[in-house]
Amino acid sequence: MGIKIVAKNKKALHDYHIDATYEAGMVLSGPEVKSLRAGKANLRDGYVKIDRGEAMMYNVHISLYSFATHNPNEPLRVRKLLLHQREIKKLIGKIKEKGLALIPLKIYFKENGKAKVELGLARGKREYDKRATLKEQQSNREIQREMRHNKE
Repeated sequence: MGIKIVAKNKKALHDYHIDATYEAGMVLSGPEVKSLRAGKANLRDGYVKIDRGEAMMYNVHISLYSFATHNPNEPLRVRKLLLHQREIKKLIGKIKEKGLALIPLKIYFKENGKAKVELGLARGKREYDKRATLKEQQSNREIQREMRHNKE
């Protein structure tokens, strides 16, 4: 079965070079989990900060679950991430480097039913880097198209 991807941050892959990735659990309420299972999440403007030794995720939108009868949560609330203390200390050192940020790349469910978030240690791209990436993707697409065309 593998993992079920709920949401991906495609914009992050366009705007940042991803140096390393980390997996973290999330502290969620029941209706939030139900909403994630329905695929209602948006990571576009999300980011992670480390406050007082705890990793917190900001600006990740998890929509309200329509059938929730009690305890409705705010869609953009700050969510605590579950990481080992040694991972947090390592991330603090990395984030203090110039130009590095911690951003959520995707939210998914593992086989055991736990919701996880993949975090990326990201370095911002310059405008010419973005153009070079787009050009490279386009040329790769054309090569694949030609190879498929020649095969037939």
